[in-house]
Parts: sequence; structure tokens; C-alpha cells
Amino acid sequence: MVERDPDLGRSYIVASREATISGGLKLMARPNVAKMFVAYLVTYTGTAMAPIAMAFGVLDLTGSTADASIVIAAPTLASIVVLLIGGAVADRTSRHKVIYIADSLSMVAQLCLAWLFLSGHATIPLLTLFMLLNGISIAFHMPALMGFIVQLVSPDELQYTNAILGTARNGAIAGGAALGGILVATVGAGYTLLIDALTFGVSAILIFTVKPAPQTATPTASMLADLKLGWHEFTSHTWLWVIVLQFSLIVAATEAVFGLIGPAIAKNTMRGAQDWGYIASGFGVGTLVGGLVAMRLRPRFPMRLATLLVFTFSAVSIALYLSAPLYLIVCSAIFSGLAGQIFAVLWHTTLQLKVPTQMLSRVSAYDHLGSVVLAPLGIVIGGICYELYGAQTTLTVAIATVIVPTICTLCVRDVRMMTNESDQ
Repeated sequence: MVERDPDLGRSYIVASREATISGGLKLMARPNVAKMFVAYLVTYTGTAMAPIAMAFGVLDLTGSTADASIVIAAPTLASIVVLLIGGAVADRTSRHKVIYIADSLSMVAQLCLAWLFLSGHATIPLLTLFMLLNGISIAFHMPALMGFIVQLVSPDELQYTNAILGTARNGAIAGGAALGGILVATVGAGYTLLIDALTFGVSAILIFTVKPAPQTATPTASMLADLKLGWHEFTSHTWLWVIVLQFSLIVAATEAVFGLIGPAIAKNTMRGAQDWGYIASGFGVGTLVGGLVAMRLRPRFPMRLATLLVFTFSAVSIALYLSAPLYLIVCSAIFSGLAGQIFAVLWHTTLQLKVPTQMLSRVSAYDHLGSVVLAPLGIVIGGICYELYGAQTTLTVAIATVIVPTICTLCVRDVRMMTNESDQ
């Protein structure tokens, strides 16, 4: 059925509700998808708690947003350094092994962070060290996961699968963020991080038992040759590198707000971790709904819709800037999360359809690297700016950093006109 959205001025195809439900149930009946669903549910519950624990743990330790920015930026900085290696290793070896080994490494890092807080030995250098270890794990996990999903389902099932796994992730984020805020407020950062470590262990075990299809690989002379081929594929898609360039700025702004500035405002003007947990949970609820909506969307121009949705990423910053009541900030987080998850499903599905399977992890590594390359700088600048100039000025910069690049991206014809037909 073709419907017209007067607000977006475009046509899109909406799958029937019956097809959506039956397609989702059929996929969930498969052991591989079911195990990945549970792994997502478990690990992202812990992952949603961890940023709240780290932000408030460091703020309680030193009281400085500048200090907190160093610790919070550390994993992103580490992932930037080794992301390309992670993508190449995943394509050359086994994405399956890379993922469960990376989860095991994250478990070790989180256990060490928990011990530092619980034992009273936490210092900025030690916390930064183990956050760097977390970043290395992320650098191997993220690009491997993009290609791994393709080994579990057929191409026509990718959007359903991305939406289903996104639903698990986002439901976990919604509950985990609220739980994290309550736990940090009641038992502290240390025990919250301990629970996060255990979730990584459970995820590693579940993913270990998944049985994917054989991995497609194209042997080359060296890892450097692999990276060159990946770069050529990445730069051959204008829509891809333009949106990644856009997100290098947007991720820097949103990471600064959600990772540091928002918690600092909550600590200074609200009820601290508890209120920020509700806000982060609202974002998770929005992404949960967004995953369900994304299962039904079949846009003719997926990147046009996806880019229009990016404007909503500034919603929480705008609500904080206006000193809105807590319920309105939560509502803005729900709205932003809903749009963000639709973007994510459209982006992942388009990437998996347009990029050759044997190069997915490398291209995904370039995607992730480009998207997060400015995030550590954004977090550090955000922390310093907050201390020097206050919340209003810092939030103004964050809002502009989302809106301006998105307008520029919409001016690119390949972004607006690219269709969702498979190139494979």
C-alpha cells in the first residue's frame, strides 16, 4: 500500500501489519536470531547503565567536568586508533570469534573499573586506562557485528532482523538507563559497573553458541591491501561518505550532551543520577518504538528520510537549553530516540544491501571511524566549555552542530535521490 506523507513530501511503502508480525515471529523462531536477541537484551541493559555510572562516579570523585570528559572520551579515542584494524581483522578471519572475544575483553575492563570504585582506588589515570581497554573492544566488536548479521539471515530479511535486534537493544537501553540511574543513586557506581561486567559475560557465552553461515572472504596480499580496498569501496558511495562526514560533527555534539553535559546539568539543577536515568530511559523507550515502526517502513529514498530525522537529535539539547520541566525533557528524549532508531535501521539495512558482503566490516570500520573521530574532542571541549561559559552557551553550540551539517547533507543529490534497491 502506497501512502503519502504530507509533512515529508515523499511516497513510501508500508508493509502490512500481518506481514510485519509474521515475519518477526518467523525470525525469532530461529535459534541464531533468538540468541542474538537475548544477547542484545542482556548486554545493552548493562551498557545503558555504564555511562551513567561513569559520569556520576567521576563527578563525585573530582567534581570536575573537565576530568570527567577525559575519562568519558577515552574509549572513543582508543577505538579511533584501532577501528580500521578491527574491521580488516573481522573480514580476514572470523567475525564470530571477534565478537565474543571483544565482549569478553569488555567484561574484564568493566570488572576492573568496578573494583577501582568499590575498593576506593579509583583515580583519573586508572579509570582512563581501563576505559581505553573498553574502546579497543568496541573497535573490534562494532565492524564485526555489521558483517555478522548478514551471515545469519537472507538479504530480504535484513531490515526485519535489524529492527528486531534494534528492538532488543532499545528495550534494554530504556530499562537499563532507568535502572542505572536508580542503582547509581542508591548503591553507587561500583556495583552498577559490576552488573554491567556480568552482562558482557552472558553475551559472550550466548554469541559463542550462535552458528552463522560461512563467512565470505576475498584473500589479499596484506592487511594494508584490505584497507585500501575498503577505502575505495567506502569513497565510491557519495551518500555514504557524506553522511559519515555529517555524523563526525553530530556524534561529537550528542556524545558531549548525553555523556557529560546532560549529567552535569542533572547533578547541578535536578535530582542527579535518578533524573538523568529517566531522561536516558526516555531515549531508550523512543528507540524501542522506533524499531517497531522501522519494521514497517519501506521508503523509496531511505537516506532522504533518514537525514530528515537527524534534525530531532537536537531535541534534548533544546529542552535542556529552555530549562524545561523533567517530563518535557523525557518527552524530547523519546522523540529523539524514536527518530534515531528509524535512522539506524535504514542506515544499517542500506549499508548491508549496497556494500559487498565480503567488505562490510571494513566499510563499517570506516563508517564508525569517521562518525566518532571528533567525539573525544567534542566531549573534552564540551566539558571545558561548560566550566568556562556555562550550560546555555555549550548547549547552543551543540544544537547548531546538529542542525547546520544536516541542512548541508540534504543539499547533496545522492543523499536525497538514492533508492533502496540492492546493488548485490
